[in-house]
Amino acid sequence: MDVVQCKMARAALGLGVRELAELAKVSPDTIARFERGEALKERTVEAIRAALESAGVEFTNGEAPGVRLRKPVAKSDRSAAIPIENLTAENDE
Repeated sequence: MDVVQCKMARAALGLGVRELAELAKVSPDTIARFERGEALKERTVEAIRAALESAGVEFTNGEAPGVRLRKPVAKSDRSAAIPIENLTAENDE
C-alpha cells in the first residue's frame, strides 16, 4: 500500500484520519505522517492496511495501483444472492 492508495481507500470508505487511526490502533498523527509521505515502520503500515482491508477495501497493484471496495458475502448467503440484473425496487435490500 502506498500513500495514494491509503488516501483513496480512506475516501472510498468515508473515513476521517481519526476514524482510520482508531481502526488501525495508531495515533491520528501517524496516519497524517504516512499520508504526507513520511516513512513509518513496516508493522505500522501493515496495521493501517489491515484496518482498511477489514473495512472492505481491496488494494490493486496492476498497471496503476489503486483500490476498490468489496462486499464480502458469507457462504451461507451466496445461494440467496440476487444477480444485479434482476434487482428491482421490490427485491432491493
